[in-house]
Amino acid sequence: MKKTIITATLSVLALVAQAQNRPAFKDKKTVILLGKTGQSQDSVPSSTKTIIRIGASPEQDSLQFKGKTVIQVGKTVIIRSRNLDATVATVTLGSANGTVAKPKKSVTIGFDFTRFDLGFSRYLDQGSFTLSPANANLDFLPSKTSNVGFDFFQFKYKASDKFRFYIGAGLDWNHIRLNNNVTFQKNQATLTATPEVINFTKNRFSSRYLRIPIGFDFTKTIQNDNKLHLVLGPEFGFLLNGKVKQESKERGKEKFKDDYNFNPFRYGGFVRVGYKGWGIYTKYYFNDVFAKGQGPADLKNMSFGLSWGL
Repeated sequence: MKKTIITATLSVLALVAQAQNRPAFKDKKTVILLGKTGQSQDSVPSSTKTIIRIGASPEQDSLQFKGKTVIQVGKTVIIRSRNLDATVATVTLGSANGTVAKPKKSVTIGFDFTRFDLGFSRYLDQGSFTLSPANANLDFLPSKTSNVGFDFFQFKYKASDKFRFYIGAGLDWNHIRLNNNVTFQKNQATLTATPEVINFTKNRFSSRYLRIPIGFDFTKTIQNDNKLHLVLGPEFGFLLNGKVKQESKERGKEKFKDDYNFNPFRYGGFVRVGYKGWGIYTKYYFNDVFAKGQGPADLKNMSFGLSWGL
């Protein structure tokens, strides 16, 4: 109803202007173009601030106003100039066939550095952030226990402006800064820690996984085509290696690599919320940190932090 009233009002104003035999667009701040009248933007003087077009084709508008921002709301298309001195807007209240072209679906696949995560990591012992005495060797410094990861490959399907789906591939590190002066031993049937008499200035226990996230991305356009994202889905991981890195006055810097009884396969879920490419994330893995029978049972891992790329 509103569109009908607006269309009728603008049409009357345009007809009155034509009946008065005034030169086209003379000293007008607002110019009304009805359908495909042959009038072009080039004939509009620089004093004109706004063009209102009724019944024009969005495809033609896109070509005519190339380089300008296009805002589409339902069957209304607004094309706004980026020139700060004069804003030219085109409002389309219905194209030639009465509909507005929908955005095309698209598929992309290839190498792409994205979803760079930097945050904190935590162990949950039977659902608690406090480790039991039996797992005291894994006691860690919360402020220096971190999670770092990124994706380097993705398959992405864009269904619409509001939804896309992707499968990624990347790397994920979990760095646990140990509180105690212990060394986890290589090539053991179960996780084994040996107490040390020296004082480590750094004692880091790490795992590295190949991660495979599957994301369902729901978006909402906020302003100037900037989008608010809610992304969630499962994530799978395949162990690449474990690592111990130690620093001390007595031994200097030392590094040891092994699987350290970490679970060779892990699975969990993630949630990401962000705007304009930046956001926050949280991940939780449903199976144990260590392989069954080779380490503490019911010890889970979660991480949370900041993310670049969604």
